[in-house]
Amino acid sequence: MPTEQTPPVSRRKLGIFGVVAITAAVLIVVTGIRAREQASAELRQWTDDQAIPTVAVAQPDAKALSATIDLPGRLEAYYRAPIFARVSGYLKSWTADMGARVKTGDVIAEIEAPDLDQQLLQARADLTSQEASAKLSEATLNRRKTLIPSNFVSMQEIDERTADLSNKKAAVKAAEANVERLEALAGYKKITVPFDGIVTARDTDVGALINAGGGGTPMFVISDTSKLRLYVNVPQNYVPEIKIGAKAVITVPEYPNRAFPATVESSSRAVDVNSGTTRMQLGIDNAKGELMPGGYASVKLSLERGSVPLHIPASALIFNQNGLRVATVGAGDKVRFKTVTIARDLGREIEIGSGLSADDRVIVAPPDGIADGDQVHIAGSAPKPAPKVSERQDVKG
Repeated sequence: MPTEQTPPVSRRKLGIFGVVAITAAVLIVVTGIRAREQASAELRQWTDDQAIPTVAVAQPDAKALSATIDLPGRLEAYYRAPIFARVSGYLKSWTADMGARVKTGDVIAEIEAPDLDQQLLQARADLTSQEASAKLSEATLNRRKTLIPSNFVSMQEIDERTADLSNKKAAVKAAEANVERLEALAGYKKITVPFDGIVTARDTDVGALINAGGGGTPMFVISDTSKLRLYVNVPQNYVPEIKIGAKAVITVPEYPNRAFPATVESSSRAVDVNSGTTRMQLGIDNAKGELMPGGYASVKLSLERGSVPLHIPASALIFNQNGLRVATVGAGDKVRFKTVTIARDLGREIEIGSGLSADDRVIVAPPDGIADGDQVHIAGSAPKPAPKVSERQDVKG
């Protein structure tokens, strides 16, 4: 039986097979290199992304946290009159002690002034003398005029007598004025009350030496406490927001659980260069006499604002050599610093005066070393996934 032989493979087929094998090997190598480079690039990108800081952002709160401002103030009587003596002498008596209620015209003290009394007696005597001299001069002139027809007196003598009479009358008027002046001073020996009120101070006693004038300590202080004034120093940036007629509420230490209404009555319309504040006056009805002049009061003033202020967390502020700034996240999630001013420090919240808008994305707690233009991730956004384990193995393999 004849043996079957396998036909030999032609060289042409072997060549084609070899080309195909080489091509496949090249494709495998190229594919592996490209996969390795892609995995390496993704790993580098993921690593770089992990180095970018993640920050929490918040938009400024445009809701007004408070439409009032609290300031310290001092109560004063609406009318207050320190009483000084107009004449010198010794205190003869007094009838109103500290805390007494008095009315207009009441005599509360009397001064004994013997020197003034003697001056008044002398002035009255001088007036009597001048009046007698004037009468004599007038009688002499009238007698001389009757002798004119007989040519016994000259017109020169008549003129001289007329001038003498005028001088005597002027002296009488001067003496009368001096008497009236001393009588007016004598009337000040009685100390009277200028208006209805309370004696809030008495610093004299019977027998005390009284010196005329307004220097030193007053004898009495009369205060009208039916209405009180309250003075507060308002920071300059709040002055436009407090209008005349605005309502306020005050509290005092002696009534911790009560509040009293007040009204803004006037403003100094000037800024104190030392404190940067404007003094304002408030009026308070005190008909019941519950509030005391001179006392401390805490004032809550209502603010009238044309726009709602912006508030941010206090942790968002950055203060360094560049001033007071806030870090925001701009286009492309890059850091942008903005210079701001503070209107009020409310503790955890800061009221911004200028520098921010309502649509800014403020970084709540800026990390140390952050710089303008830095890339950041916003907390809460979807993070990029890490490269797969197989890809990492391909990179190694």
